[in-house]
Amino acid sequence: MWGRIDGLRTLDLGTPGDMRTQLNDLVLSGAKTGTASLLEHDYRAENEELEHVGERLVLVDDNDGRLAEVEVTAVEVVPFKAVTWKFAESEGEGFRSVEHWGEAHRRFWANAGYEVDDTTEIVCVNFRLVGSGPF
Repeated sequence: MWGRIDGLRTLDLGTPGDMRTQLNDLVLSGAKTGTASLLEHDYRAENEELEHVGERLVLVDDNDGRLAEVEVTAVEVVPFKAVTWKFAESEGEGFRSVEHWGEAHRRFWANAGYEVDDTTEIVCVNFRLVGSGPF
């Protein structure tokens, strides 16, 4: 089950440390408006429902503290091979192409112990920043 703060589900990007700090900074700057997750690992295994348009999520820091709040603007489940350049670009991480996005994400998930192939279901969530600290 995902964490909750004040009744809202949390959004914990990347892994704690430098990666999370960098990703959170991208959200706070407005450059990052999308994130991808594995349907099987991040939702089914956690017994979590997909986000829905209009849902608010709490962006958390390394200590699971409230950093900001975002509102979900779109949710789509697609096979890995069907992730679009528009979505990849929304992640704001400087990917040069959808193929570059794919290589980086395969590597990230493999390092976490999850093999991804072209048919793996990916949850593509877009959001907008609606508020940031202090809280």
